[in-house]
Amino acid sequence: MMKPILPPQTIGILGGGQLGRMMAIAAKEMGFKVATVDPTEGSPCGLIADIEIVGDYASEEARTKLAEVSDVITYEFENVDLATAEWLERNHHLPQGSRLLQVTQDRAEEKRTLEAIGVQVAPYELVDEWAELEPALEKIGYPAILKTTRGGYDGKGQVMIEAPQDLKAAEELLAGGTPCVLEKKINFAKEISVIVARNTSGDTETFPVAENIHKDHILYQSIVPARVSEASLEQAESLARKIASGLELVGTLAVEMFLTNDEGIYINELAPRPHNSGHYTIEGCMFSQFQQHIRAICGWKLGKPTLLKPSVMVNLLGQDAATILEVAPLFDDVHLHLYEKKEIKDKRKMGHFTIINDSLEDAVDQAETIVKNLQQKDNLEEVK
Repeated sequence: MMKPILPPQTIGILGGGQLGRMMAIAAKEMGFKVATVDPTEGSPCGLIADIEIVGDYASEEARTKLAEVSDVITYEFENVDLATAEWLERNHHLPQGSRLLQVTQDRAEEKRTLEAIGVQVAPYELVDEWAELEPALEKIGYPAILKTTRGGYDGKGQVMIEAPQDLKAAEELLAGGTPCVLEKKINFAKEISVIVARNTSGDTETFPVAENIHKDHILYQSIVPARVSEASLEQAESLARKIASGLELVGTLAVEMFLTNDEGIYINELAPRPHNSGHYTIEGCMFSQFQQHIRAICGWKLGKPTLLKPSVMVNLLGQDAATILEVAPLFDDVHLHLYEKKEIKDKRKMGHFTIINDSLEDAVDQAETIVKNLQQKDNLEEVK
C-alpha cells in the first residue's frame, strides 16, 4: 500500500482545461499545492495553479519540470502524450498509469478491452481503408457510425451512415488511410453514464447514474437521478464497477452507456478521468467527482458519493456563457461555473450551470426556462 499523499504536498496535472481547473480547486480546498502543464499560457487550470508550466505534453523539459515539483501526477483528459505518461509512470508517481490512457486513446483497443472484461459493446468492424468499408457494412448493416479510432470527441471524427448516399462523407473520413471503427447504431431509449472511482487499495465507489441528453453530439444536459428503472440503475453501477476492476483503475472513470427499450445496456465509451456528465456532483453529492479523484490518486479512503438532492446540469457553449450572466441572477438554486477560457468559440464548452431542487421535475423545468431565456435574449423580464 502506498503512503498517502498529504497536504501541502503538490499534485501535478497534465492538462490545463476545465477538468483540470475543477480538479485543482478540489485539491486546493483540501490544502494541496497544484502544478499544471499545458501548451497555452493562462489556461483555465493554469490561472489558479500554484505552478504553471507552459509546454507541449510531449516536451521532455515540461514533463521533467512537472516531475520535479510534484509529489503525485494525474491527467485531466485522455489525449495527453502517451510517451510522457509512460515516462512519468517509470520515473515518478502516476497512480492512474499509462495503460488506461493507451486503452482509451484508441477506440479499437477500448472495444477489445471491454469485450475481454466481459461487457457488451455495439457490434463493430475495424476499417482502415475505403475498400474495407462495404464488406464491413454488409456485416454491420445500416444505420452505422464510422469513427476514427483516435482523437475524436464531441462528434468530431465521425460520420453517420444511414444510407448509401452517406458514403461520400465516409470516404473523406477514411482518406489517407485513417484507421476507423464502424459501429452498429444502437436504437437506445436513453444515454446514461456512471462515474466510478477506485483508490490505490482497490476500494470502489460509484456516483448516482446520470441521464444524458446530447445536441449536435455535444452533451447538453445531465439529469440525476436518471429517469430509468431501479433495475437499470443497479445494472449500470454494477457494470461500471466491473470495468473499473478489470482495468485496475486508480482515480475516476466515466462509463458512457446506451440503455435499450428492453433494459439492455451497451457500453459506448470510457473517459479515464472526471467527466462532463459528473459536474452535477460538485453541488449535488456529498463528495464531488473531483474530490473523489484527488482522494483516489492520493491513497485516501473514498468518500460516500451520496446524492443530496435531484440535480440538473446544463452546458454553456460559446456566447451562452456571456448571456448567462444576464439570466442567472434572476433565478434561485442556480450554481454557475465559468471556465475563464480566453477565446469564445461556437460549440466550445465555456461553462456550465447546475440546478439543485427537492423535485427533479422542478429542476428540469427550471433549467429549461433558463435555456429558453438564453435563446430569447431580448425577453429576460419574463423570468422574474
